[in-house]
Amino acid sequence: MSTKEQWLLVDDDQAFTQVLVRSLARQGVEATTAHDHASALAAATEAGIKRCVLDLNLAGESGLQLLPELLKTKPELEVLVLTGYGSIATAVEAIRRGAVNYLCKPVTVQQLMCGFDPVEGEPELRPAPPSVEEMEWEHIQRVLSEHDGNISATARSLNMHRRTLQRKLQKHSRWR
Repeated sequence: MSTKEQWLLVDDDQAFTQVLVRSLARQGVEATTAHDHASALAAATEAGIKRCVLDLNLAGESGLQLLPELLKTKPELEVLVLTGYGSIATAVEAIRRGAVNYLCKPVTVQQLMCGFDPVEGEPELRPAPPSVEEMEWEHIQRVLSEHDGNISATARSLNMHRRTLQRKLQKHSRWR
């Protein structure tokens, strides 16, 4: 029986999870990995797993859809959502669905570990308001979330051509 803290890492990027497993091991955390929806649900049932780091985008599947299923399988599981495509809309939705925190990649192992612990004191405020581009990205992400990731429905809702929306999403993914 292991006395180390046990985590579940759910991410479709196998290289990233391997690096994270080694980094967490140096911190005294034993990690199990899963790379898709089905293997994540199966791994969550393992005894001893208390925390889960869940990627928002799992090779076409939504981590937001997996989140409530993980919590239904194991209600005491603490889930931290990690993403390379952060937005306020998805952060709010992740917390609403039961995540304890939401972080944007890249993160250090220390930031990840602190992401599970409650923050004491007042949060830091941004020194300047968000740019127009950031506001546009937030709005697109909110509408995309409302349409469960459906690009065509999101484009119709935004009164935008589908290819224009795809270009905006692709352009932003290169910034991250």
